[in-house]
Amino acid sequence: MLRPSIYRENLWDEFFDDFFNEPFYRTSVSRGQTDLMRTDVKESDSEYELTMNLPGIKKENVKAELKDGYLTIQASTNTNNDQKDSSGKYVRRERYAGSFSRSFYVGEDVKQEDIKAKFENGTLVLTVPKKVQQPVVEENKYIAIE
Repeated sequence: MLRPSIYRENLWDEFFDDFFNEPFYRTSVSRGQTDLMRTDVKESDSEYELTMNLPGIKKENVKAELKDGYLTIQASTNTNNDQKDSSGKYVRRERYAGSFSRSFYVGEDVKQEDIKAKFENGTLVLTVPKKVQQPVVEENKYIAIE
């Protein structure tokens, strides 16, 4: 019987972290990156508000696309932390590049111009209106008799 761990999601997480150096069930998020694209969704009577954390991401590296009823947010980063000493030799050199994306189904009736987006201080706020599908009224179509 597996006992739940008080530190992780389950008992075997720590074993697999050490054995594979990364949990096999996580595809693109590793340690230290779990706060990226964390999203809160708030619902009101007329809209949904999505608040997404994108720490360290610049506004020009964030894209939002609406296609076939899915709102997809993509973010990418490319950092280079070079440190040289007084003689020009590298003391430390670190590079990181990555891209992330999340998709949300917002419905086929939502149009691109209806969605409002604001990016400030590493937080993206999207406002998506609720589109109520109008019930389809069945029309009687009669055949003309001559």
